[in-house]
Amino acid sequence: MAGKPKLHYTKGRGKMESIRWLLAAAGVEFEEEFIETKEDLEKLRSDGVLLFQQVPMVEIDGMRMVQTRAILSYIAAKYNLYGKDLKERAWIDMYVEGTTDLMGMIMYLPFQPADTKEKNLALIIERATTRYFPVYEKALKDHGQDYLVGNKLSWADVHLLEAILMVEECKADVLSAFPLLQAFKGRISNIPTIKKFLQPGSQRKPPTDEKFVAVVRKIFNI
Repeated sequence: MAGKPKLHYTKGRGKMESIRWLLAAAGVEFEEEFIETKEDLEKLRSDGVLLFQQVPMVEIDGMRMVQTRAILSYIAAKYNLYGKDLKERAWIDMYVEGTTDLMGMIMYLPFQPADTKEKNLALIIERATTRYFPVYEKALKDHGQDYLVGNKLSWADVHLLEAILMVEECKADVLSAFPLLQAFKGRISNIPTIKKFLQPGSQRKPPTDEKFVAVVRKIFNI
């Protein structure tokens, strides 16, 4: 039997957090080897285990996978969270790309200059409530099912819940105009594997704070 997947990244969310979410939702236990210094990253690079000199990197099924999207697609397909056919996969991809765009805005917020943060935070809320959340609300309304695609839990659902919780950290009542997304959040949060991941003490990482921003700047020289 193959060992647990091993995740190589910093101790924060970043691009690895969606990978943690997807593995956890699939009920897969994983190990983490944290990059805590610039030297840790340089060692991985000099050992030749990072295809493009970048992390996230996940050791899984005898591969050292890099590129977040490739890792997520592999996990989704391996654990039957990627639809039953090409059309369902295309919808899952579209929904995931939307939440990726939204989460990307939030991910970079702590790294922005103080004088632009307020403006960018307002933009995140505006985009969430006018561009992204209406799409998912409509999808749930139009097909009247519990999940976004194929009436079965998929990567798209896991990713959307992660995005909702991230936006709620920016503005607690952001779902006030989206009753179906409120219900969706409750349903998906109560799936046993996801519920476990949302409990204190899990491998889910906390929101990025200034202390962590300083660590990341040091490791990645930014």
